[in-house]
This record gives sequence, structure tokens and C-alpha cells, in this order.
Amino acid sequence: MVMKILVLGSDGQIGSDLVPYLRSKNHAVVEFDIFSNKKNDLRIPNILDNILYDIDFVFFLAFDVGGSTYLKKYQNTYEFISNNVKIMNNTFDSLKLTGTPFIFMSSQMSNMTYSTYGVLKKIGEDYTRALETGKVVTLWNVYGYERDPEKTHVITDFILMAKNNGVIKMRTNGKETRQFLYAEDCSECLELLLTEFNMMTEFKIDLTNFKWESIIDIANIISSEFNGCPVMPGKKVDDLQLNVMNPPSEYILNYWKPKTNTKEGIKKIIKKMGLYG
Repeated sequence: MVMKILVLGSDGQIGSDLVPYLRSKNHAVVEFDIFSNKKNDLRIPNILDNILYDIDFVFFLAFDVGGSTYLKKYQNTYEFISNNVKIMNNTFDSLKLTGTPFIFMSSQMSNMTYSTYGVLKKIGEDYTRALETGKVVTLWNVYGYERDPEKTHVITDFILMAKNNGVIKMRTNGKETRQFLYAEDCSECLELLLTEFNMMTEFKIDLTNFKWESIIDIANIISSEFNGCPVMPGKKVDDLQLNVMNPPSEYILNYWKPKTNTKEGIKKIIKKMGLYG
């Protein structure tokens, strides 16, 4: 079924893969992101009202967020909190007005009440539940090609360190574990959730590769792609997520399974970044 889809946050590392994937499935896609167009600012009230009346479905990816370094620096600032509250309030107001079905992209950190970012994502989940026209997809460390150098995540950070400095200097000791998901696999699943939206019985769906991997293992994979460059673990422990290992629901595996393992995904990102050779 071909649909007209609005992607909020279309230039992010998820949106930039999702948009071309949706188009490859013949959907009409409307891109909306402040990164490429300063007028597309979701902090402005009612900015979506007129747009949504001509839209069949919305992917709500937009959020003021970045990797662990960005979150550590900004998540407790007034601006970070204000930006995300305004983005959510204005977007959900418009979705309530039009009744457009949507998916809100949450995080596996949404139950980590010690994290401002996690609390904000939980508020987004509660907004979604209250509207009754959306579903929540909980993402687990999606990685892909990133355009904003100020908001890069750990895999991109390590790749750039290996290429530019010949050494990977880690912020922590690397013992913390995460589950990762390659952005193209994520896009495939999101398109499936779009087409099967009314058939899905779960309100909240976890989206991950269902494999725990340590950060130092990630560093070593990247090192192997750059002539075995040195990996230097830091002395700090994980003070962002406190190495909480939330068990994901496996509901989505009834419909979809990830195709790309982490090593393959990293190779693809390095190639996209033009850093081989």
C-alpha cells in the first residue's frame, strides 16, 4: 500500500536512511528537518497543522539528541529540556488535531529515571499512549552514517579517531554492554511496521539486533579495519546509562529479523564515510 509519509527528523542518522528506503518502496515522502531547513523548526507552535491534513502517516524521529558525549554535556541544561518539550508538545498537539497515525521513536533509556533524556522519551511515550492514534518504537543504539559532527555516536566517534588519529581513545573502560542496530535494518523494519500498523497488537515495540556487545569489543572491531590501530580504554565507568541492561521484548521477531551483524554494519559505514584506502 503506497502512502504519503511525513518524516520528522529526516536528516538524522535514522531519517537519512529511512527516507530513501521508503521511496524505494514507492511511498511519497515529505522530509522535515531543521538541519537542512531552518524554517522546519518544531519548536514553533502549529507549524505542522496544515501539512498533516495531506499526510497518511508520520514517523516522529525528531529530537534534540546526540551520542553519549553530547548527552553528558547537554541533557541537564535548560535549552536541551526546553527544546525537546517544545518539539513534543507542538508535534503532539498537531497530531491530536488531525488524528494522523504515527510512530513515536523512543529509546531503551526511557525507563532510566536518572537520565533527563530518558525521562523526556518516557513523556513522549505517555503522550503517544494518551492520543491512541500512535505506537512507540523503542530503539537500541541505531548506528549509521551521521551528518552532524556535534552529535555523533560512539561508532562514528571511534571510526574518526582511528582514521584521523591512528588511535581509539575511549571515554570509559569499555566494559559496558549495549545492543546495536544498523540503520538500514532499522529502516526495513519501520517500513514493515508502517504497512502492518493496524495488525500489530503491541503498543510498544523494541527494535534491536538482540545481541549484547561491549563497547571495547566495538572499538576492537573498528581497530581491525584500520590496520589494528591501538585501543586505549579510559578509566571511567559508564556514568550515562550505568550499564543497565534492559531486556528487550522479542515481539518484533514474529515479523522481522535483523540482517546485518555489527562488523558488517561498521564496514558499510566506513565505506559510506569514504574512509577506506
